[in-house]
Amino acid sequence: MLTRVRECKGARVRIVLGAIALASVFLACSADAGDQATQSTPRTSAPPIGTVAPSNPRTLAQGQRQAALTFDSALAYEHLRRQVGFGPRPAGSSALAQCRQYILAQLETAGIAVREEAFDAPTPLGQVRMINLVATIPGRRPERIALATHYDTKLFRELRFVGASDGASSTAAVLELGRVLKGRQNEFTIDLLFFDGEEAVVDWYRSNDNTYGSRRYVEAARAAGTLGGLKALILLDMIGDRNLTIRRDSNSTPWLTDAVWASAARLGHRPSFLSEDTTIDDDHMPFVRAGIPSVDIIDLDYPAWHTAQDDLDHVSARSLQIVGEVVLDALPQIERHLATTPARR
Repeated sequence: MLTRVRECKGARVRIVLGAIALASVFLACSADAGDQATQSTPRTSAPPIGTVAPSNPRTLAQGQRQAALTFDSALAYEHLRRQVGFGPRPAGSSALAQCRQYILAQLETAGIAVREEAFDAPTPLGQVRMINLVATIPGRRPERIALATHYDTKLFRELRFVGASDGASSTAAVLELGRVLKGRQNEFTIDLLFFDGEEAVVDWYRSNDNTYGSRRYVEAARAAGTLGGLKALILLDMIGDRNLTIRRDSNSTPWLTDAVWASAARLGHRPSFLSEDTTIDDDHMPFVRAGIPSVDIIDLDYPAWHTAQDDLDHVSARSLQIVGEVVLDALPQIERHLATTPARR
């Protein structure tokens, strides 16, 4: 899959003598007591872990509940389960086409615009039709922050590989993050990128037999002149492991990695986000090489990796929750960094 080298209203009542005035005072005070009783219910208390405050609270729609901005791992796990239900999903397969239709339907339900970007990839087994999905949530600024995943699984002929963590977990998390962020006032436009063809068709080390979708995205965006508008990439991959162990990738952009790990520490998730370094070759590398600040959030310490055991028994909704909370907590910090130091890498 990839190479491992090793965050009293007071009611103002004018008292007037007379029965009518006294009645007015009585009614006003009664209404005031009702107001105070309503105000005694906390409305602005600290949101639960994983809730994202809007970039500018004044723009939040009146009455919008903070709970709507909370990552829901039950929803994310259902996305994971549905993908696994399609079976093995290598690039070009009918199962992956079914999975893609599921992703498109979920984005449509969330009210998120999405487009398909099809291309023919030259692989060691010949040309394979692949399709990236690019979904966009408009922000106050046209510059973009991308949340990315791959949705294909590795091709195996000798075993049934359903990729519960390797493919389904990160795709599930990005779908749920999209639902959350659709209800947030985002400073930057958010792109949700679903890459096809991350997995090697034959051998990761053979003739660039890997990261087909992410490489294609960067090439096409560069040709279209839109790559410069992408200011940061957060890649999720293999985040479903029940024993979640994520290390800092030395290929990732330091300030962006620091922002994510600071959020993990702030939320009490240090046991899952370790301080040790590793080196990962993954879908973020075409962006790193293009000068786009990028971070890879991945658990490669997963015994079921590329085995038939990468199934529902080896993944956890709790792990999805941890990663979802961390990404949502880090996003405002990333937005502030980009808004104040846009040229910094």
